[in-house]
Amino acid sequence: MTSATRSFTIPAPAAALRLAPGLLLAAAVACAATAAGRIGWLQAHGMSALTLAIVIGLVAGNLLPASALAISAEGLNLAKQRLLRAGIVLYGLRLTFQDIAHVGLAGVAIDAAVLCSTFGLACVLGTRVFGLPRTTAILIGAGSSICGAAAVMATEPVVRGRPEEVAVAVATVVGFGSVAIVLYPALYHLVAAVHPLSSTAYGLWAGSTIHEVAQVVAAGHAVSDAAADTAVIAKMVRVMMLAPFLVALSAWSARSRGTPAQARPPITIPWFALGFVALAGLRSLDVLPASAVAAANSVDVAVLAVAMAALGLTTRLSAMRSAGFAPLALGATLFAWLVVGGGAINAAVQAWLG
Repeated sequence: MTSATRSFTIPAPAAALRLAPGLLLAAAVACAATAAGRIGWLQAHGMSALTLAIVIGLVAGNLLPASALAISAEGLNLAKQRLLRAGIVLYGLRLTFQDIAHVGLAGVAIDAAVLCSTFGLACVLGTRVFGLPRTTAILIGAGSSICGAAAVMATEPVVRGRPEEVAVAVATVVGFGSVAIVLYPALYHLVAAVHPLSSTAYGLWAGSTIHEVAQVVAAGHAVSDAAADTAVIAKMVRVMMLAPFLVALSAWSARSRGTPAQARPPITIPWFALGFVALAGLRSLDVLPASAVAAANSVDVAVLAVAMAALGLTTRLSAMRSAGFAPLALGATLFAWLVVGGGAINAAVQAWLG
């Protein structure tokens, strides 16, 4: 019997039983968040169901006993990885290529500038100022500059990071990205009180600077649906830059190690970004009934809420504390750059190309 055959001999009921605890836990948190999201006071303060799903999940994940989380691990991992990407793919039905065109050259230029500047800062500051190993600095830089934990995991085989380096990088970028969910809407309302700031401008800023796709969705919805649409478009353009980034990083790493081309690790392509574009293209053709689109959007919100709940449930404050000062200091510095420097890049590029 081949290994390929053995991989499919696990009975479906057994697999379902292993996944059920985590999926049910994430679904319960998502339902609680959806119910809380209907409270008028929370709505008035920009706390949507998607935001609350991560917040409630974060609190629950750090209060529940380790045994309960261990039993739930497989289902939670499925929810925060596959369900999240499925939700992002479905999000493409909310948008058309005409919407994507609204981001335009300015959005692409902003994403590229934020990516290059953030990753460059991570490599320089991480090794020279904070004394981190180059691999750790690269992993934190990739997660901060592109798409959070997904970028960390995609970069790991290229730079051959150790498991503990990957864990530290993921904890760092997810932790500071979670802070962004609350901070960005608060900054939007603060700035808008003294200076006009459109939903499009906010969406570009959020999408080009917040770490995780899920966090971008939550931070965008906390302001408006229009802001969320623009934020997700900007973020997906940034996610699509992961492939050329990995190609360039692979070539640079191979040269620095003298690795022959045939021995280089494979490049991970973000399939969910391609799916997002494909469904946006389908919606652009205007062939889907409005009722089908509305039903898909409702399913998408539910899927994203479960995924965000799982992301919160698996974020460990203890993991960030045990990582020590240096990785957290680098993550905090990059986060500050994304908020302030990323905002300056947005303003400069929009003034130049706008």
